Amino acid sequence: MFLTSTQCKYWMFGSEDELNSLRGKANSKHIQLYGRTVPDSSKSDYFLTPDEEKIMVKLYEIQLKDFCKRFQPPMPRCVLGTAFHYFKRFYIQNSVMNYHPKEIMVTCIYLACKVEEFNVSIQQFVANIKGDREKASDVILNNELLLMEQLNFHLAIHNPFRPVEGLLIDIKTRGSLHDPERLRQGTEQFLDRVFLTDAILLYSPSQVALAAVLHAASKLQENLDSYVTDVLFGTGGQDKLEILIGAVRAIRSMEKTAEASRDKNKSLEKKLDKCRNPENNPDSEIYKKKMQALLDEDDDLYYGISSQNQKSNNSAMNMSISCSPEIA
Repeated sequence: MFLTSTQCKYWMFGSEDELNSLRGKANSKHIQLYGRTVPDSSKSDYFLTPDEEKIMVKLYEIQLKDFCKRFQPPMPRCVLGTAFHYFKRFYIQNSVMNYHPKEIMVTCIYLACKVEEFNVSIQQFVANIKGDREKASDVILNNELLLMEQLNFHLAIHNPFRPVEGLLIDIKTRGSLHDPERLRQGTEQFLDRVFLTDAILLYSPSQVALAAVLHAASKLQENLDSYVTDVLFGTGGQDKLEILIGAVRAIRSMEKTAEASRDKNKSLEKKLDKCRNPENNPDSEIYKKKMQALLDEDDDLYYGISSQNQKSNNSAMNMSISCSPEIA
């Protein structure tokens, strides 16, 4: 149930202002930590502003959607929805200057494949990525635990796709609309766009689903007002109707603002390349040295365990048995 889920308890927020405030704090925290040597007068030119970070996240959200749509074998829509949740959650309290969105994006999708039981190996997954696939595999596997930690291991996601199916079945059963399947295309298009907004962090999956269905109906010049007021809520739910109507209107308003340019902002990409944390940049020497140190630590640990096991085996082989067990 959504109301008892970690999604409802920990990852639903009161307003877009609250979300923007948290993102602004992540931006300020990064600048305070890594901008000590940068003069205050130059910080706005060197580091990304909160608005610029928001643009970068939006650009990679579009890439996330396109990647999932092109993925082979075809990816279930629940994987797309879950990956969006992970990606949005990660950048509520993390800066893109610390963790580049192109690396977190593919990690979110790979983790979503696992959680939603869309079984693809890492080799199958990176086969859908252009460029150095071995490097992509390393990036994903190195970031997977980090991502889960930043999500507080709250991995179960309630997406609006199942509530949509429930609404369509209910409209077929109790509604008067002719051929409710006509709503499906418009509903799916609405959800594709609404995932590019903060709606899934502000409204429940059922509210998003109802907004999608009502939007699709209005596009077909159909009216579902009587279904919502008389059938869906009936006489016992009128007190909740006003809240629902307000939520649906807000979601539909947010969907209208979902348009964003698909063109990469080259100036922001260059700015990010300069100010990103080198410790988390796979192309930097600092990162490579850190990874090598971790490998060396693993080798030392493995050698220590192997040596200890060898000593134990040798000790066991040299044991003397004082008496033989009695066989009945």
